Amino acid sequence: MKKVLSFSAMLMLGLLLSQVLPGVLGADYEVTREGVEVLLGICLAFIMINVGREFEVDKSNIKSYAKDYLVAMLAAAMPWLLIAMYYIFVMMPSDWCGNGAVWKESLLLSRFAAPTSAGILFTMLAAIGLQRSWIYKKIQVLAIFDDLDTILLMIPLQIAMIGMQWQMGVILGTVVLLLWIGWKKMGAFTLRCDWKSLLLYAALTYGTIYLIYILTKHCFGEEGSVHIEVLLPAFVLGMVMKHSSCASKADDRAASFISMLFMLLVGMSMPLIHADAVVEQSTSVIATLPMPSWGTIALHVVAVSLLSNIGKLTPMLFYRDRSLKERLALSIGMFTRGEVGAGVIFIALGYNIGGPVLLISVLTLVLNLILTGGFVVIVKRLALSVELSSKN
Repeated sequence: MKKVLSFSAMLMLGLLLSQVLPGVLGADYEVTREGVEVLLGICLAFIMINVGREFEVDKSNIKSYAKDYLVAMLAAAMPWLLIAMYYIFVMMPSDWCGNGAVWKESLLLSRFAAPTSAGILFTMLAAIGLQRSWIYKKIQVLAIFDDLDTILLMIPLQIAMIGMQWQMGVILGTVVLLLWIGWKKMGAFTLRCDWKSLLLYAALTYGTIYLIYILTKHCFGEEGSVHIEVLLPAFVLGMVMKHSSCASKADDRAASFISMLFMLLVGMSMPLIHADAVVEQSTSVIATLPMPSWGTIALHVVAVSLLSNIGKLTPMLFYRDRSLKERLALSIGMFTRGEVGAGVIFIALGYNIGGPVLLISVLTLVLNLILTGGFVVIVKRLALSVELSSKN
């Protein structure tokens, strides 16, 4: 619970710093911003390597995962589409509905709603002896597939934002190659998995991607540069590492610190939120929306949170052989939020998308992080109730 609240506090602190530091540092702020971006990329790579290490499937029984993948895909897509429709048809002027740029930017910003970060849920269910329960095992599978879907669905969004240029052919080829390597070599390599080694792998992964960007920018200019998001390469690196439990208390503490640092840096990457600065800093269409009052922003945050979690109820429509309580617990477990959602917002910032919609997306993530403790408590009570009923 403290960890989740710390995530929210760090994100809000970063958001505050993003509004204060430009005025305090003046011309030196650009150097700070570039340093923040590099640290963000390394922290995100570290987080995604750990997500990839959790990805484990039985290749001999791959057909058994087909239904789970479908459920996870729907659980990833429904909140995304519901929030995108809300942004476009509720928040945008009616004459913007036919604007392709508005659709692309809204779809990218609403993508943060889908990711599930169920690590704290696994820990609490295991602590009360429910690691053998159907809820625990199923949510592990769905949460990982959910994050994988989030990564894969970023690819068509990249194509929409950049256009189908030759660079996208390189990116798509890289994606296919990485997925093939991840599948064929899953758990094949015995690598050191202490936090220092993982941080080194993260730095090398991000450094490689950044070097590709710098070289292609030098050769072909900014428009001809190849920008590969760090999400998939880091995830695949985690996949190919031999799955072993090697985490010590020091590793857990370091991972928590890096996650909290990541949330702080995401907040610090936010553009200035007053209207004039937003229009100056952002090249996006939706950044030109006038900034509403804080009361209106709060209403939008609540509405977007409700839509996100309604979309996450998708698993209740499946697994009809299980009780309603089990399906409800499974769905509420998907409400939890974490670093992957913040990573999607970081990617949106890279496309210079700003304005009130970005602010609402960030504050919705903060709200759901705060509520995550409550979601976990509900899941725990439902799981215990099911466990007691099965024993009677």
